[in-house]
Amino acid sequence: MSKEVGPLNPRTTSYEFNGITGVLGIALGLPLLSIVLNQMIRPDYYIEGAFSNFDIAELWNHIKPLKWYLTNRELWTYYLTWFGVLAIFDVTLPGRTMEGVELRDGTKLRYKINGVALTTTLAAVLAIRWHLTKGEMPELQYLYDNQTDICIITIIFGFIMSFFLYAFSFFPLLKANGRGTKEHILSVSGNTGNPVYDWFIGRELNPRIGPFDLKLFCELRPGLLLWFLNNVACLHHHYLQTGEVNNAILFVTLAQGFYVFDGVLNEEGCLTMMDITTDGFGYMLAFGDLTLVPFTYALQARYLTVSPIVLTGPYLSFLVALMALGYYIFHSSNNQKSHFRQGKLPHLKSIDTKRGTKLLCDGWWGMSQHMNYFGDWLISLSWCLATGFQTPLTYYYSLYFAALLIHRQKRDEHLCKVKYGDDWKKYETAVPYKIVPFIY
Repeated sequence: MSKEVGPLNPRTTSYEFNGITGVLGIALGLPLLSIVLNQMIRPDYYIEGAFSNFDIAELWNHIKPLKWYLTNRELWTYYLTWFGVLAIFDVTLPGRTMEGVELRDGTKLRYKINGVALTTTLAAVLAIRWHLTKGEMPELQYLYDNQTDICIITIIFGFIMSFFLYAFSFFPLLKANGRGTKEHILSVSGNTGNPVYDWFIGRELNPRIGPFDLKLFCELRPGLLLWFLNNVACLHHHYLQTGEVNNAILFVTLAQGFYVFDGVLNEEGCLTMMDITTDGFGYMLAFGDLTLVPFTYALQARYLTVSPIVLTGPYLSFLVALMALGYYIFHSSNNQKSHFRQGKLPHLKSIDTKRGTKLLCDGWWGMSQHMNYFGDWLISLSWCLATGFQTPLTYYYSLYFAALLIHRQKRDEHLCKVKYGDDWKKYETAVPYKIVPFIY
C-alpha cells in the first residue's frame, strides 16, 4: 500500500526544455549533431589540422538513405549482438543484490550488482580475441571503419525502443514485481498526458522485464562500454597503421577507460542518482545512453587518429595531475555525502529541515552545492586538453558537459525548493555557490 496521500502517479503540470517545441528540437537536433560531429572527424574531411571545407553537402558524404540503415543486416547484427550479449551477461553473471531508493508506493526495487564479473568477462573476451586473431581484431577495425553508420543505427534503435517503452507504460503489469500493485510507477516529470513530451522525457520510472531493469542496464552497459571500445578501436587502428603507440591516444584511452570502469565497478552509486530515482526512461535517456555517450564522448581519440600529436613529458604529467585532482574531488565529495547520510560524520555542520532530514553544508559541500560536478568537469577538461589546440571541435565534450551539469543543477535546485521550502533558503545562504567555488 502506498505511503503517500493521493494518487500513486500524480499528473505532471510543468514542462522542461520549453515544452513541446524544445523537446522536438532536441529529439531531432542532437541526433543530427552526433552524426555531423563524427562526419567532421574522418580522414577525407579533416586535413592538416584544419577542415578542408565546410560545405554542408560534404558533411553528408557517405551517408546513405534511411531505408538502407533500416534494412542493413550486417550493421544491425553487429550492434544487436553487442547489446544482446551484454544483456545476457547482466542477467547471468554473478553479483550481489541491492535495494534501490524507496518508491512512492513504499516498496524498493532490487538490483543485481555485478560490474566486477562483467568487466572481468569483457577483458577476457578481448584478450582471447586478440590472441586468436594475432592482434588483427577485425571487430575493432569494423567499429572504426563504420563508426558513423553504427552511430545512426543506435539513433534508430533508441527511437524504436523509446516508442515501445512509452506504449508499454499503458499496459497493466502482469506481475507486481514486488511492488504490491499492478500499476506502473510513472515519472513525476513525464506524466503530462502529451504523448510527444512523455515519450521524450519517459513516462515510466523503472521499466523492467521481470527483474531486468532496462534503465540501469542502458545507463551502464551498452553505451558506456561502447565509448571505451570506440577508443580502443582508435588506438588499435593507429597502431596497425603506424606500428607505434601514440602517447596522446594512449592517455585518452586509459584515462577515459578508467572513468568508464570506475562507473561500472561502482554501479551501486547510480541507484541514488537523479537518472534512476526521478527521470523516466524515454528517448532523452535512451539517446543519451546509447548514442551521445559512445559517439560524441569519444571524439578525442577519433581526432587523434586523424591528426595525431605527441605529448611532451611535462604536459602529459600536467594532464594526469589535472585528472587526478578532478577525480579526487569527485570521489571524495561523493563519499563524504554518502557517509554523512549514513550518520558517520556527525561533526560536520548541517541544517535541520522540517522534513526531519539534514542538509550538509560543511566540508566539500560547504564549498559549493555540487562540488562533485566541479570535479567531474575537471576530469573532462583533462581529456580535451590532450588533443592540443588545433581545433575547438575536440572541446565539444567539456563544453557540452558543462551545459549538462548546469542544467542538472537547476533541475535539482527546483526540486529542492519545492521539497524543502524555507529551509532551502537557509541552505543557499550557507552555501551560495552552485558548482564552482567563488565563481558560480
